[in-house]
Amino acid sequence: MTAFDQITEDLAAQAIELPSWAFGNSGTRFKVFGTPGTPRDAFEKVSDAAQVHRHTGLAPTVALHIPWDRCDFAALDEHARENGVRLGTVNSNTFQDDDYKFGALTHEDPRIRQKAIDHHFACIDIMHRTGSRDLKIWLAEGSNYPGQADMRGRQDRLHASLRAIYDRLGPDQRLVLEYKFFEPAFYHTDVPDWGTSYAQVAALGERAVVCLDTGHHAPGTNIEFIVMQLLRLGKLGSFDFNSRFYADDDLIVGAADPFQLFRILVEVVRGGGLNDPDVAFMLDQCHNVENKIAGQIRSVLNVQEMTARALLLDTAALRDAQVAGDVLRANEVFMDAFQTDVRPMLARWRASRGLPADPMRAYRDSGYQEAIEAERVGGTQAGWGA
Repeated sequence: MTAFDQITEDLAAQAIELPSWAFGNSGTRFKVFGTPGTPRDAFEKVSDAAQVHRHTGLAPTVALHIPWDRCDFAALDEHARENGVRLGTVNSNTFQDDDYKFGALTHEDPRIRQKAIDHHFACIDIMHRTGSRDLKIWLAEGSNYPGQADMRGRQDRLHASLRAIYDRLGPDQRLVLEYKFFEPAFYHTDVPDWGTSYAQVAALGERAVVCLDTGHHAPGTNIEFIVMQLLRLGKLGSFDFNSRFYADDDLIVGAADPFQLFRILVEVVRGGGLNDPDVAFMLDQCHNVENKIAGQIRSVLNVQEMTARALLLDTAALRDAQVAGDVLRANEVFMDAFQTDVRPMLARWRASRGLPADPMRAYRDSGYQEAIEAERVGGTQAGWGA
């Protein structure tokens, strides 16, 4: 039995959630680009997401964004199941309303804070209808200038708002708090790092956890250290996988730094986070110039390939070198796993499971892209804010 044969069970269980918004139009701060075949509603987004799962076997659930995906959720759930996938995480939105110019859950005005809390209550109601477990919260809140805001007061108001939301959750539901280094606020952000997110969720209870977005850190941040620490503390609830060169680029995962993705997944495996139902894998990406469905296929395959490499790491040899203080041998063992080309083995393994050996080629040859470009004429394409 080869080393690869021993890890296929872990790979077979791997699941990576897709974001509905990845299938809509997106762009830079200056222009949102339209493309032929873009979905016009949540149903078409789910249909496209189902193509990713059909070709890879890796993406059985689709995350929703409210209010972008408002619809008949019972009908959407039925549509998802008919297409071989399920509805997943519900993401809230408190960053596209004029009332939230100076904050939502942290706002000085109790009326506006309650409006933001009520939005999350509505998201929880949707979760009950879709069977979703996780409510994911990312807050575009902070200030641009010194003295503009009472930073301590905002943390107090954030805790009180999150407490009200947490207390509304069902017994099998979780609050997942995402953090982001900066943007759109530039002087201070209310949840800028894993420590702030951890402090807030730890004060709420066991069913409040941290979401780590791989594009939300200062340059040079050792993200795998954060992964290790949150797993160690039992508070890593989910990943938003993407890639960045400069800031929150939301590019295809592994595009800028495949080695970083490998290092992250080594710590996931080491910390018991792989295939742990309490640690959800999700993509959070925008496909501005490339094909959206193919971009999602490429992303889930990148995660799978780096997971396979991480599972090939000779942990016994690595530990022996670490204990012996053999720096070069430890690095050699680590790099041997990273530099292993697992693609031919994965292709054979996919074929053995009835999946396309080359999912990217299979999708290109399927005719689905040409079909949706011909069919989806008229109506309003989905995109930011829709």
